[in-house]
Amino acid sequence: MPKQLPLALLLLRLGVFTVFLFWTLDKLVQPDHAAKVFGAFYGLGGLSETAFYIMGAAQLALILAFVAGVMKTWTYGAILVFHGASTLSAFGKYLQPFDNLLFFAAWPMLAACAALFLLRDYDTLTLSRQPVPATA
Repeated sequence: MPKQLPLALLLLRLGVFTVFLFWTLDKLVQPDHAAKVFGAFYGLGGLSETAFYIMGAAQLALILAFVAGVMKTWTYGAILVFHGASTLSAFGKYLQPFDNLLFFAAWPMLAACAALFLLRDYDTLTLSRQPVPATA
């Protein structure tokens, strides 16, 4: 295993965590804004403020486990699925690329999520006790 790989994976994990942290805080601090996003991109208008507090709390638990690198198959997988759904939910924005350039930042982040999931056994700068596989 390249000696820099664990550090590279940690940096990817911290970057993905940072984005998810602010998406989580949006639900907890500005549930009205989160409601607009859910209505516009997921077709889930009319959710209560309480629903966003519950989602935010659950998401906070998930992203804290993710950034700590525990239960990697589940947490990295959930992050990949959630970000994949988020990326695809904005599909219409990609059809007008020059009006929505910032939406394209979702694709490299999705690639980072996929890389973290695929290389999770080599992500050793974590609180997880899983050993590195003997063979590469």
